[in-house]
Amino acid sequence: MGAIIGIFYLAFIVFYIYTMWKIYVKAGFQGWEAIVPIYNVLVLMKIIGKPWWWILMFFIPVVNIVFAVWTANMLSKSFGKEEGFTVGLVLLGFIFYPILAFGDAQYQGPYGDPQAFADYRNGKQQFDFDKRQTYP
Repeated sequence: MGAIIGIFYLAFIVFYIYTMWKIYVKAGFQGWEAIVPIYNVLVLMKIIGKPWWWILMFFIPVVNIVFAVWTANMLSKSFGKEEGFTVGLVLLGFIFYPILAFGDAQYQGPYGDPQAFADYRNGKQQFDFDKRQTYP
């Protein structure tokens, strides 16, 4: 019985990794960036348009819960979803992350940077994640 549960758990983890891989690719990053510990959170911060130091907030008890929910909200907004989808990501992530990855949601820019988000959505400019600036 334990072996069956272990195999199911391993299959779930592999599926979750593949799901995150697809989300990163949809956002314009390489899929492998989703599987490197710590670096994947740094890339996630780029996807949602927040600075690298937000990673430090995930190490502070209680504050990490607030920032995790906030991050999920900005991720859903970056893909054009609303607050209801954020609730789904937080409470039923095993259902809503695959919907985000394999559904018709398109990346609409880094929601955490309002000007870059607006420019990206309007097709006026692209966003250079490494330089944190827009260009025509």
